[in-house]
Amino acid sequence: MLLRSSPYTLELRHAFGIASNTRTTTPATLVEVEHDGVIGYGEAAMPPYLGESQASAAAFCAQAAPLLAACADPVQLEEILPAIDALAPGNPSAKAAIDIALHDWVGKKLGAPWYRIWGLDPQKAPVTSFTLGIDTPEVVRQKTREASIYKIIKVKLGRSAESDREMIETIRSVTETPITVDANQGWKNRDDALRMIEWLAGRGVVFIEQPMPKEQLDDTAWLRSHSPLPLIADENCQRLADVQRCAGAFHGINIKLMKCTGLREAHKMILLARALGLKVMLGCMTETSCAISAAAQLSPLVDWADLDGAVLIKNDCFDGTTIVDGKLTLPDRPGIGVVKR
Repeated sequence: MLLRSSPYTLELRHAFGIASNTRTTTPATLVEVEHDGVIGYGEAAMPPYLGESQASAAAFCAQAAPLLAACADPVQLEEILPAIDALAPGNPSAKAAIDIALHDWVGKKLGAPWYRIWGLDPQKAPVTSFTLGIDTPEVVRQKTREASIYKIIKVKLGRSAESDREMIETIRSVTETPITVDANQGWKNRDDALRMIEWLAGRGVVFIEQPMPKEQLDDTAWLRSHSPLPLIADENCQRLADVQRCAGAFHGINIKLMKCTGLREAHKMILLARALGLKVMLGCMTETSCAISAAAQLSPLVDWADLDGAVLIKNDCFDGTTIVDGKLTLPDRPGIGVVKR
């Protein structure tokens, strides 16, 4: 099996602000695996704050290439993907790109989309939220109007109490659409966090994602016992080993392929979370339809989806999962369901 990778820069439609930074592009790496005349597509999307780069992804793919070249049976993902994971610590997005490409190849070889291989009903795919980054009131109002087809809006908060309240009130001046909040670890004091959550609970907010820094898990557990809204782990839940630790501090987890190394581990995380009584959300970075369509294969299994990453960019180089009236619509194509433009 041949492995190829190339850098690609995702261009955002609007500057995107979170609690810690604002950016207008996201570096990515596109991956292809080829065997028996079949090509599988994968993607690594790497916001700089996560520590990966196009150079590190290329270096990891160079490490993985000999392993794939020596692979006797590319369908044996339970053998191949743990071996790729063991090549080097970290590099979750690069590993996810290879994982996605291999899943795409296997699905194409079997002639079926992965939701069908897993026995899932694509009609049960949830609506997806549309994400609003931190911005000026004028831009927030404009973005909110542009999101009118969506049944739920995700809002980035966490810079200051004053800024957080202004963001919510600005959105509420335009729409009564339900809101989910992602504080991106921005709230440092649990009492202040609780007061903010109590205020948000009266303004149509559905849940709070990662309210406090990941190092303050005890404070988050305290907050969980007092919060009127569900708390969803993001930075505290990167990989399968983190799920158990989140059970006492959060009501649910957010799974992102770029953090958990891809579809194989994401599927295992969903099953474990359900066994522990946790709610499940599927999230994303700014990504092309390649990675979004891969994650969408799992969407019939989850409670919430935030898979709007491809609509936030203006240079998507794939056709795949679409959003129709706010709902994820999975294509009936084999593999992850994408074609390259």
